Amino acid sequence: MSTNQGDVLIWGPMHASLMQSLEAHHRVHKRWEIADLPGWAAEHGAAITAVVTSGVYGADNALLDQLPNLQVITSFGVGYDGVDTPYLARRGIKLSNTPDVLNNAVAETALALMLSVSRRISEAERFVRAGKWLNSKFPLGRDLTGKTCGIVGLGKIGKTIARRAQAFDMHIAYYRPSGPYEGVAHTHYADLQALARASDYLVVIVPGGDATQHLINAQVLKALGPDSYLINVARGSVVDEPALVAALLEGDIAGAGLDVFEDEPHVPHALLGLDNVVLLPHIGSGTHETRQAMADLVYANLSGYFATGTLVTPVAL
Repeated sequence: MSTNQGDVLIWGPMHASLMQSLEAHHRVHKRWEIADLPGWAAEHGAAITAVVTSGVYGADNALLDQLPNLQVITSFGVGYDGVDTPYLARRGIKLSNTPDVLNNAVAETALALMLSVSRRISEAERFVRAGKWLNSKFPLGRDLTGKTCGIVGLGKIGKTIARRAQAFDMHIAYYRPSGPYEGVAHTHYADLQALARASDYLVVIVPGGDATQHLINAQVLKALGPDSYLINVARGSVVDEPALVAALLEGDIAGAGLDVFEDEPHVPHALLGLDNVVLLPHIGSGTHETRQAMADLVYANLSGYFATGTLVTPVAL
């Protein structure tokens, strides 16, 4: 390790290959193994020049305050709402994430949820395991073909979801309050409730944070209607969870496919007994190939910064 690289604080356990690379080339400190953080910070805080974290772990300013020479945070994941970006900007700390490499995996998860709730795949699998097929027929599901996929957040992942949905001969619509994207042929809505009314599947794929907190509220769910489904592969904070539970219990929507929740890993108890809801443990990017690509990009950002002072995928602060 060159002397100008300083020490690296790793916020939580990471992908095995990333951990190996970090430990092979840097002097690392594992936050989750530090029992006395104030005492550790007093002794080692000034040596830390880089933090490695994730979209799940984030970072708290109280500890960052004790790292006076921190220069860069590299985050494993595309979302960085767990990091206070104005704080980083004030201190001149650089931030990177891992965009693009997880687009396909998250899009596949969105389509898997759409298929699961439509064709009642999870419910049907439980039906077979319980031996119910011996005595009765399983109820009918619904087609994706010909239906409208409304996308809330037509960014890079949203566009990838749209392409996958088009392969099922679905119509694509999207919400963007500031106006339509130039060169995008999909139907544009500036009003979210109007998109919900037009959608058979409302797919949420916007960043988390204050700007999107409870964007999907009771009014949007009511507009979605009793024959349509909510799919959330964004952040749990984007959906008003009590409103969603109420909409499901009251039959305001047909069902939901959820990969994320407001207080992970805690899932509202009311959802656990509903057959028209598919619940996943935040596995949107959870494939071997994607997680390896994310790990590689995190390390490329860190090593590139130490080598040249630049990041491969910087976040604009």
